[in-house]
Amino acid sequence: MTWHLGRWAAFDLETTGVDVENDRIVTAAVHARGGGIEPEAGEWLADPGVEIPAEAYNVHKISTEHAREHGDPAEQVVREVAAELAAQIVKGGAAVVGHNVSYDLTLLDRECRRYELPTLHDRLDGHPLHVIDTRVLDQHAVPYRKRVSEDQGARQLITLAQFYELPWDDEAAHGCSYDALAAARIAHRIATLAHMRRRDWPEHVLAERRLRFNAFRDLTVAELHAAQVEWAAEQAAGLQRHFQKTDPNAVVDGAWPLRPWVEPTAAEGALA
Repeated sequence: MTWHLGRWAAFDLETTGVDVENDRIVTAAVHARGGGIEPEAGEWLADPGVEIPAEAYNVHKISTEHAREHGDPAEQVVREVAAELAAQIVKGGAAVVGHNVSYDLTLLDRECRRYELPTLHDRLDGHPLHVIDTRVLDQHAVPYRKRVSEDQGARQLITLAQFYELPWDDEAAHGCSYDALAAARIAHRIATLAHMRRRDWPEHVLAERRLRFNAFRDLTVAELHAAQVEWAAEQAAGLQRHFQKTDPNAVVDGAWPLRPWVEPTAAEGALA
C-alpha cells in the first residue's frame, strides 16, 4: 500500500517554548483518519506546572492562569497523549503525521522521562514508528522556495498551506488541532502531486525550480520513513553550513524523527 492510502495520526503540541529538553506540553492533539477506520480525535489541555512565558502565550494564547484553572495535571496529560499515539500506531497501524514533527515527538519523549512514564517507543512493543513530516517532504520536493516575506519563512505551516492551496485561518492557527489537521491536509496534497502527471501540476508549482515530488511516488510508508531519515540529515547539514558562514561553531542536529536521549550526568541532574 502506498504511503498516502493508510491510516494517519495527525499530531501536534503547543508548549511553553522551543527547547525540547526543558519545555513542557500545554496542549496536545491526536486526530486519526483514513485506513478504512472511523475518524478518532483527542485533545488535551495541561497545567504544565511552570509559568507559560509571554513568547509562548503570544503564539497559542493560553495563559498560565487559564492552564492552571482548566488544565489537567501535566503527568496525566503526558500519559494519555503517549498512550493514545501508541494505540493508533499499534492497533490502527497509523503513521504519525505532523509539521516539523520531530520537535513534538522529542518533547513528548522528554516529558515521559520527566514523569518516569513509559515513552512512546516503550509502548510500541516492537511495532515500527512510521512518521510523515511535511517540513521534510516539502523541503525535499521544493528545495529552492524563497521566504514569503521578512516575517514569513519558506517552510512555515502557513506558507505550505498557501503553496498547496489550502485554506488558512489566522485565528485558529497555532491551536494544536488546527495545526495537526493542516499538516495532514498538506501531506495529502504532497502525495497527490507525487502521483499526478507533471503537466497537470498547477502553474505556481511548475514555476518553482528543481521540483522533486516524484521522489515520493509509489513508496510504502516504511520506505518513505527511511527516505526522510536521509533527507532530514541532508537538510540539517545544509542549514548548518549556512549558519557556519557567520558562526563557525554552529551545529544543527540532523536526527529525525527523534533526537537521541542523552542520560544526564549526576552534576547535570535529571530533567527539570
